[in-house]
Amino acid sequence: MNLLLRAQGSKHATGSHIEITGSKSESNRLLILQQQFANLTIRNLSNSDDTHHLQNALKSKERVLDIGHAGTAMRFLTAYLANQPGREVILTGSDRMKQRPIGILVNALRDLGAHIHYVEKEGYPPLKISGRSLQGGEVDMDAGISSQFLSALLLIGSQMQDGLCLKLNGNLTSRPYLEMTTQLLQKIGLKVDFTDQQINIEPQRQVATQQVTVESDWSSAGYWYSWCALQHTGYKITLSSYQKQSLQGDAQLAKIYQALGVTTTFIDHSITLEKVAHFTLPSRLKFDLTEQPDQAQTIFATCIGLGVNLNLTGLHTLRIKETDRIEAMAVEGARFRESDITTTPDSISITFPQNSHFYKAATIDTYNDHRMALAFAPLCLKIDLTINDAGVVSKSYGSYYDDLRTVKVNITEI
Repeated sequence: MNLLLRAQGSKHATGSHIEITGSKSESNRLLILQQQFANLTIRNLSNSDDTHHLQNALKSKERVLDIGHAGTAMRFLTAYLANQPGREVILTGSDRMKQRPIGILVNALRDLGAHIHYVEKEGYPPLKISGRSLQGGEVDMDAGISSQFLSALLLIGSQMQDGLCLKLNGNLTSRPYLEMTTQLLQKIGLKVDFTDQQINIEPQRQVATQQVTVESDWSSAGYWYSWCALQHTGYKITLSSYQKQSLQGDAQLAKIYQALGVTTTFIDHSITLEKVAHFTLPSRLKFDLTEQPDQAQTIFATCIGLGVNLNLTGLHTLRIKETDRIEAMAVEGARFRESDITTTPDSISITFPQNSHFYKAATIDTYNDHRMALAFAPLCLKIDLTINDAGVVSKSYGSYYDDLRTVKVNITEI
């Protein structure tokens, strides 16, 4: 499905209210915990494809489980299924998933007693997992790897015979996601200690009956921060349901977008974004996104729309996402206006010449990556925009185009 997006000039509605479903990150962690603690109930689950894939896999009794593009599901299920005695499965996914390395997690699980074999290429899915009761104990991990590998282990730590002692070596990547995991574990009553470079989880088979409500997804809020930043002075939009003390690292968007002229006001369980008056855009911005890498495409697209020179660093994990996001940003970002874009293994920069102007229209590819479509869509405020394979947004935000229609974007399938 290819879509043409045309914003309706200066007539955009202001004061709109957008309901955003639960965080995919929180939802998927809680679903794994719910399998281990049956008296745990969850409200406001994400409606993303990733969460649906995980739910379906957890319910399935089939021997082959295909989780498509759902990277979180691949990592979390690998650990969970390895600790299910008597269960043998083949865990596989899309062609892109088979190119995403998982050897670091598999090696750690093997050290803890897991039986996992590679079906095709060494170090990559699909995996043959022969479940058993894991002994647990101490394991050393590189702190610079994807936080999902670390979280996958933490989510099953309490179910292993000796619990888990996770020792982290080096500088920690995406710390907020790891803190989200440990705080969710503590929230449901597990004994977790996160001190310096070590996380200890005691063995525990039961928790008190309780209900957990998932906060709405801050990553999805990012696209509306971008939308607001590209608007006229005084534009407002309200998003729900959010809380000031969030478990999600992407809540830092409120601070990041202050530098782009957007304020955030918390009222009850909602946030109101406003494009402020008398704001002078900086000539260049620099952000280290080591702890918020998923916001790179969103911030990059915003700065294209505003003509703000930009340096983003801390992006090394983006090379092994649904696509190589750094290169995808460089290729697609050049389609909107005159600019000079450079990349390194963990960074991207964009510089605009004086009097850089937008082209008449742009067509972008999405590379099977939901965030390419989601992040670049607000640029329809500046240029007629065609998004190829636009339906990829269902991976994390299936109602996105419906929400764009409520703020007066004409969307046509072509």
